[in-house]
Amino acid sequence: MNNNDILKKLRVALKLRDDDIIHILGLVGFTISKSEIGALYRNEDHPNFKPCGDQLLRNFLNGLIIHLRGPMPKKGEREDS
Repeated sequence: MNNNDILKKLRVALKLRDDDIIHILGLVGFTISKSEIGALYRNEDHPNFKPCGDQLLRNFLNGLIIHLRGPMPKKGEREDS
């Protein structure tokens, strides 16, 4: 299983649209266009296929954590205050 497959499976499992993925990547300062996202979901033999790199998947997962749990509190800051 490659990074493209992982991204596709997470997209389906979490019912994410392309706009949601752009927003999630934006939470960690990573910008990507809708057409680039569409290229990630194409078959490998398609001429516009784009492989999902480790950096893109890592940023998506980090953004997904922020999206689902919220930003991490700063050191010395209490959550209940």
